[in-house]
Amino acid sequence: MSQDIWFLVFALVLLAAAGVFAAVDTAVSTVSIARVEDMVKEQRAGARRLVAVLDERATYVGLAVFLRVACETAAVALAAVALVDLLGIGWGLVVAIAGMTVLSYIAAGVGPRTLGRQHAYSVALASAVFLQALGVLLTPVTRLLILIGNALTPGRGYRNGPFATEVELREVVDLAEASGVVAADERRMIQSVFDLGDTNAREVMVPRTEMVWIEEDKTVAQALNLALRSGHSRIPVIGENPDDVLGVVYLKDLASTLNAGDPITVIRVRDLMRPAEFVPDSKPLDKVLADMQRTRNHMALLVDEYGGIAGLVTIEDVLEEIVGEITDEYDTDEVAPIEDLGDGRMRVSARLPVEDLGELFDIEIDDDDVETVGGLVGLELGRVPLPGADVESHGLRLVAEGGPNRQGRQRITTVLVTKLESHDDESDADSRDGADTRRDRRRNGDRNESDAAARRGVRDTQADADGEYSEPNDVDRSTAVHARNGKDHR
Repeated sequence: MSQDIWFLVFALVLLAAAGVFAAVDTAVSTVSIARVEDMVKEQRAGARRLVAVLDERATYVGLAVFLRVACETAAVALAAVALVDLLGIGWGLVVAIAGMTVLSYIAAGVGPRTLGRQHAYSVALASAVFLQALGVLLTPVTRLLILIGNALTPGRGYRNGPFATEVELREVVDLAEASGVVAADERRMIQSVFDLGDTNAREVMVPRTEMVWIEEDKTVAQALNLALRSGHSRIPVIGENPDDVLGVVYLKDLASTLNAGDPITVIRVRDLMRPAEFVPDSKPLDKVLADMQRTRNHMALLVDEYGGIAGLVTIEDVLEEIVGEITDEYDTDEVAPIEDLGDGRMRVSARLPVEDLGELFDIEIDDDDVETVGGLVGLELGRVPLPGADVESHGLRLVAEGGPNRQGRQRITTVLVTKLESHDDESDADSRDGADTRRDRRRNGDRNESDAAARRGVRDTQADADGEYSEPNDVDRSTAVHARNGKDHR
């Protein structure tokens, strides 16, 4: 009788030890090596030992798991022997299984693991010295068991760290914002860094229609005048047409020529221009930024799949994808991507992607023919849109706004968007079917007239005395698209 009581006491002690090892396992798996290194600098007790443990985290976690399983198994065996002797084999096994299941779940499962997560650093610091001592004796056994387990189970085995994929890391950032560890702006910046590789240069470029350039035979005086009026410090230099970009002239080089007293009315732009950097318009922004850092170049010309110039991108455009809009004293006339006017109305940039418009009004816009809000207005209208154009699409009313550009041609810059009142599903379906029919008719019947008018407008456009040029529309360039924001090149 007394022997059975002692067996039960030993079983409870072993169960408590299993709980301790469960807490240690959870704590060592949770702690961050960076935080522990800060503790070493603060000279926290046990921090150096914990760094040594984390250097071989997989081994020591395996050791803690091995000791927990050993203690639980021994506790179950002792309890079963004692209870079978006291209650008989039938009731003894039933009570042993039921009782040890409940006790193991509480004492070696939920409770210790919760404490291990809540007090991860305290538990890990306190247990580091004991883990190292036990590791000297049992590490060979633990490593042998790990090798056997890895041989029998597929996969990569132990995963070092709290996350292994980008999705998990994004979730950690969201949790950090929810708990107040990082601010909302910081979370958006972190998320934008991940999105940088999924965004191509075409989405943030200054489109060809808004590029300011100068011909190679213009003088330094004319280039200085253009740079001062436009506010740009880097201006592409072209040859026969805008697709023939020969280089880039810098305002610093122009100013140096003026300061040196050289004849600025005689020296040509081609004598001062520097080589231009060309990249595909489909190149991811993270690679574009890496190229700019490597070549020490802050502006690149984007080339479309047909070999023409689609636009340009600056390092400022790339950085804005991470930190948000960057404005300076020259950006007084810049159009905000989104402006909330109240009463459910939004004023958006004509170059805002249609996906962002859909997210803004919680609708799905799956039109693959266009990429921007301005393009959507033109698609629904069936011709080149002008300020004042009013169309309806995907339950939204779109009113084009804008005015004359530098050459006096009318261009839309913003679109006033209002969500229409919802109707029943049947009328919505009929409306969509009718819209599809009208759209097909417009595409087949009106596109030729629209394209011809656009081509006539392009032929009529002339460069000014300083060589500044801006095409009225990109209808004749099937691959040119608008950028996400309205930044000018610097």
